[in-house]
Amino acid sequence: MKILVTGATGQLGSLVVEELLNKIPANEIAVSVRNPENAEGLQARGVDIRYGDFDKPETLDSAFSGVERLLIISTFGDHETIVKQHTNAVSAAQRAKVKFIAYTSVTNASESQFFLAPSHRAREEAILSTGIPYSFLRNNWYFENEIGSIKGAMAGAPWITSAGEGKVGWVLRQDLAEAAANVLTREGNENTVYELSGKLMTQKEFASVLGDVLGKEVPVNHVDDTTYANIMRRAGVPEAYLPMLVNTQKGIRDGGLDFESNNLEKLLGRPAKPINEALGQIVSQLSQ
Repeated sequence: MKILVTGATGQLGSLVVEELLNKIPANEIAVSVRNPENAEGLQARGVDIRYGDFDKPETLDSAFSGVERLLIISTFGDHETIVKQHTNAVSAAQRAKVKFIAYTSVTNASESQFFLAPSHRAREEAILSTGIPYSFLRNNWYFENEIGSIKGAMAGAPWITSAGEGKVGWVLRQDLAEAAANVLTREGNENTVYELSGKLMTQKEFASVLGDVLGKEVPVNHVDDTTYANIMRRAGVPEAYLPMLVNTQKGIRDGGLDFESNNLEKLLGRPAKPINEALGQIVSQLSQ
């Protein structure tokens, strides 16, 4: 059986490949990457490295050839571009007669008003239209997405948010990677939707635990979206990223990531890493 992971040199994809290497022989693993030279380390370990670019559909036929199970890791960009890229990938999977597609989606993609949901919904629908057995891995929010704010808190800055009392199910990428690898290597995951979330918490609760980890209080400043954007701008966040950050805060405030599920624990066979341990791990890495 050949399992292929797209985006395998990215932050999530690289962790999925490591998890697969712990579970199955390297010669059963393939990766599709835009820059094969970045995957030379994997090649040296016996992983099948293939050139594939979602913007160049002609490259995907050879990239997906002989693949039985495929993990499409979502790309990022404007709606039109990423839906086109994903359609190219799904069409290539059809031509290659792939037997199973797993896809990294977002919380409650089929129903949510969260700003990322429409593009994920379109990509899920593209997979559904093929009739190929699937699993949608609807990831909540990475702890790692908060590293900028965690660094600020470590330096003595308050926790700035316009998300109000909205709740988030933060999860470490490592736990999500392990869950994805389990779905790819185990039978019985055909035509499934997994909502992958940690314990739901507010920004205030998050900052409280972070304070415990740091051994000092992390004050929380609740602001409106405009003030939040201005603070992020002054902190050096590039202008192009500000709308995404504000939309994230608004989406959380409106309940876009407030979706409780024990699917992650079921896939892992254990609880997800608790927030105090996850934040301790991140703070330790940032302190090195």
